[in-house]
Amino acid sequence: MRTLLAGLLMMIGIVQVHADEFHLIVNGKAYHMTSRNYNEKNYGLGFEYDFAQSKNWITFINGSTFKDSLENQSNYLGMGMKRRYKLEKDPNGWHLDLGFIAFLMTRKDMYDNRPFPGALPMASIGKQWFAINATYIPKVSPKHVNLFFFQLMFRLAEF
Repeated sequence: MRTLLAGLLMMIGIVQVHADEFHLIVNGKAYHMTSRNYNEKNYGLGFEYDFAQSKNWITFINGSTFKDSLENQSNYLGMGMKRRYKLEKDPNGWHLDLGFIAFLMTRKDMYDNRPFPGALPMASIGKQWFAINATYIPKVSPKHVNLFFFQLMFRLAEF
């Protein structure tokens, strides 16, 4: 966990812009692309900190803890970038975000909970106060399967 915290502090030092929004992340659902029984109730909590937008691009830091597919506690901390597409003229209306996140993650079944790096695509659809986040996780080894992972995101503060 100390390594994840150090990574967060390092990433904050890289981004030299003022904050825009702070969000609560509620982890909830995974859909595995296999018939084997995996835990698909990946409950947990996290955060997303969006830095001020540069045109339609948003840089963010995101971290979370949740029950993984094997019902073990997993954690990740990452930084990403997403492009916002407004779906309505209303600035508080519907938007679609597409981007990526690079992260450090801990899992019991990978490196015995030692942090390892990863990068994934992400998408989000929502309005001013909430959004549904999704990412696709490909099969990375014979013992893992590809899946879709979903989160709810609620804006708590704007700076």
